[in-house]
Amino acid sequence: MFKIGDKVSVLDEDLTGLVVKILGDTITMEDENGFEMDFSKKELVLIKNESQLKRNSFLDVSLSDVINEKETVKRKTITKKPKERFEPTMEVDLHIHQLTDKSSRMSNHDMLTLQLDTARKKLEFAIRNRIQKVVFIHGVGEGVLKIELEYLFGRYGNLKFYEANYQKYGLGATEVYIFQNVSAD
Repeated sequence: MFKIGDKVSVLDEDLTGLVVKILGDTITMEDENGFEMDFSKKELVLIKNESQLKRNSFLDVSLSDVINEKETVKRKTITKKPKERFEPTMEVDLHIHQLTDKSSRMSNHDMLTLQLDTARKKLEFAIRNRIQKVVFIHGVGEGVLKIELEYLFGRYGNLKFYEANYQKYGLGATEVYIFQNVSAD
């Protein structure tokens, strides 16, 4: 039904993007900000043309169609362990091989710049979309990227950052908590 490169929309959310990976019933969609998200096939709708997005297609559906669909699609409830409820909602892997396949032709400065630009864009995305926790996976290395990330995070007044969960990430990740209700002075 879906293939890589298809434009899709997420049911019950205002998200659209392109299919970049298909693994069984799990489809990875990349939105316009470059953020990849996994969805079940049942959560996505194929967009055949842009006019589908512009008109209210739900007005064209009869009530019996909706009832039939509700009866056939049974959502399974996902129960989370208490610990998992507090896990970060977004992870950003800043390892250079995750960001580009051309790293062998890049200088260290170019790689660091790409990693920091990616981190800044993902942080801005999280702030815009009210995502409260983000983990930036930077690795251990010599610590240059970690220091630069801490400098970047320090320029924002509406967040705090600290070492991410050691059991899950080891020493190579920083968790950022974004305060959502910061009053403007």
